[in-house]
Amino acid sequence: MTTDASDEWKQWHAQRVAAVAAPYGPLALTGTYWLEDHPEGQLPGVPGRWTADGEAVLLTAAGTDGLTVDGRPLDGEVRLTADPGPAGSRVVHGERHLVVLVREGSWGVRDFDPAAGARRAFAGIAATPHDPRWSVPGRFTPYDTGRRSVRVPNADGRERGLGLGGELAFALEGRELTLQVSVEEDGSLWAVFADATSGSTSYRFRFLRPAAPDAEGRTTVDFNRALLPPCAFADHFVCPFPPPGNTLEVRVEAGEREPR
Repeated sequence: MTTDASDEWKQWHAQRVAAVAAPYGPLALTGTYWLEDHPEGQLPGVPGRWTADGEAVLLTAAGTDGLTVDGRPLDGEVRLTADPGPAGSRVVHGERHLVVLVREGSWGVRDFDPAAGARRAFAGIAATPHDPRWSVPGRFTPYDTGRRSVRVPNADGRERGLGLGGELAFALEGRELTLQVSVEEDGSLWAVFADATSGSTSYRFRFLRPAAPDAEGRTTVDFNRALLPPCAFADHFVCPFPPPGNTLEVRVEAGEREPR
């Protein structure tokens, strides 16, 4: 078991490339269709009739449509709630996984196809090799209110709420910096950030996922593991843009930069 940070980073990077290139990874997403944009229930290239029905989606299909739900052919109607992701989708058409999602009360369907052109053309992720100077101590301070929500633009042109749980402070390149971060269910942190390289030598924004802070709020801020958002691999994701204050003025020459 390696303890060398550079070797651990190489393993992490290889795992990231494999996950992105997986049959139902982000490169396989060929469409996200919001049902409110298709009131007739017909989605482009997707069999069946899909309509919002209160707290669920009603899917109507004939046996000749070739859809299966939970592994069984669908000939009739079924009510569907949101799927956890493509691996857990209930509706399948051939090799395609049709994933039901909901965002702020709006229902949609995502089409994941392992034969997507982007997946076939993928040649890896351009990333800067590990450099220890980009891994620094950080301190998380939760908001007094516990959580706040800000409206931010998303990659699909719509604006949605982004839940934030506190502020992460750290020093980088001789400067004291902060990021507003979300708190995941397991206690780990998630930041959407941009920096002075964004849109030039790196993608227009990136994600950072520091480990859960300890009881005193201490964690590690490791920009070597800055991640490209899913929308860097497929235009059909609805990634949130950085919230106010999360555009760093320093050049973060670390982590993932662009898909190849």
